[in-house]
Amino acid sequence: MKYIRDLSILAAAVLCCIGIFFMTGSRKYSPDIILQNDIVRTVGENMNDLSILEKEFSGTDILVFDTEGFCIYPEGSDTTLTKARNNGDLCLAVTDGSRFIATVTMTDPSFSEYSKAFRRLAVSGAVLFLVILTAAAVFYIYIRRNILKPFRKMKEFAGRIASGDLDSPLEMERSNIFGVFTESFDIMREELKASRARETELRRKEKELAAELSHDLKTPITGIDTICEVLSVKVSDEYVLGKISGIQKKTQQMELLVSDLLTAALDDLGEMTVNCTDEDSAVLRDIIRAADTRSLVRESPLPECMVHIDVKRMKQVIGNIIGNSYKYAGTAIEAEYSVSGDYLKVSLTDHGRGVPADELDLIMNKFYRGRDVRDSDVSGSGLGLYIASELMAKMNGELICSSKGEGLTATLMILLS
Repeated sequence: MKYIRDLSILAAAVLCCIGIFFMTGSRKYSPDIILQNDIVRTVGENMNDLSILEKEFSGTDILVFDTEGFCIYPEGSDTTLTKARNNGDLCLAVTDGSRFIATVTMTDPSFSEYSKAFRRLAVSGAVLFLVILTAAAVFYIYIRRNILKPFRKMKEFAGRIASGDLDSPLEMERSNIFGVFTESFDIMREELKASRARETELRRKEKELAAELSHDLKTPITGIDTICEVLSVKVSDEYVLGKISGIQKKTQQMELLVSDLLTAALDDLGEMTVNCTDEDSAVLRDIIRAADTRSLVRESPLPECMVHIDVKRMKQVIGNIIGNSYKYAGTAIEAEYSVSGDYLKVSLTDHGRGVPADELDLIMNKFYRGRDVRDSDVSGSGLGLYIASELMAKMNGELICSSKGEGLTATLMILLS
C-alpha cells in the first residue's frame, strides 16, 4: 500500500504545479485605447507618407489596408485584410470626416494572451494525460505484481493440491501483501502431506494385518481338512460320514475365501508375485480337471502348443472361475480352446442366469457382487473374478467376461511362448 500512497502524493503535486502554471499565465489584458486612437489619427493625417508609423510606433506591429483591402503599409507585404482578421488582429477604421479611407490592423493583446493561455492549457492537458497514463500503468503493474500474480499462484497451488501434488511448496515473496495467506496455504499443504502419509501407513499396516491373518488362518483350515479326510477313512457310520463331508466342504470354501483375501492383500501391498515359465498346453487340462470337483466341465479338443504361465497362479484363476459357476449357476460348464494370434483362447461357459449387460464391466471390480447375487443366500466376497483378472494381467494375458442373456462366459487369453 506504500506504493499507492506515494503515487497519489506525486500525482497531486503534479496537478498543483500545472494549475499554478496555468493560472499565472492566463491573467487578463485590457486593450490600450489611447494607443489605438493615436495610431488611427496618425494614419489619417499621413496617408501620403505612412513611413512615419515606423518612427512613432516602432514597437507595435501595424498593417494598413486601403478601401479595397490591399496592404499599403508596410510596402511589399502580401497580407490581406481577410488574413489579418482570421489571425485575430484588431481592426480599426480610419475616416476623414464621414469618408472611410483605410483600415488599420494591429495585434490584439487579449487575443494573443488567449492564444498563449490556450497553448498552455493544451500542454497542461497533455502533461496531465501523460501523468495519469503513467500513474495508471504503474498502478496496473503494482496490482499485477502484488495482487493478481500472488492470487494466480495461490489458485494454481490450490489446483495442484486438488490433483494430489503435495510435494511442491508455495513460493513466498517478501513484497507479497498476502504473505500470511501464502504461509497458511503452505502450512495446509504440509499438514495434508503428513496426514496422507499417516493414512497411507495406516492402510499399509491394515493390509499387512489382513495378509498375516489370512496366512495364519490357512494352517488351522488345512488341519481341519486333513482331520476330515482321516475320519472319513476310519469312520463307517453313514450319519457321521455325512457330517464329516459337510464339514470338509465348508472347510474347502473357507480355504478358497482365505486364499482370495490373502491374494488381494498381497496385491494391495505390491507383493503378489507371478513367476511365468513355458509349459505344455496340456497342463491347462490338468488344472481344469483338478478344479472340477463336481465333474461338470465338458472339454473340446485342446490345441498342442506352449504357453507362458505361472502354473500355481493359473490354478487359482481357473479355480475361482469354476468355483463361481458352481455357486451361482450349478450347471454344466463348456470348456472350448482355440488359438487366436499370440494367445491361446480358453472359454469357460456355464448355463446359469448370466449377468446383466450393465454389470459386465463391474463384476471384475474388487468386492463387487451383482444385484441378483446380493439378493440371494449365496455367500461370497466379490474377490474371485477380481483376483483372476489381476493374475491374468500379471501373466501378460487377459480375462474377458461376456453374457448373451443366458449363462456367463469367462474367456482367458493366455500368452503363447
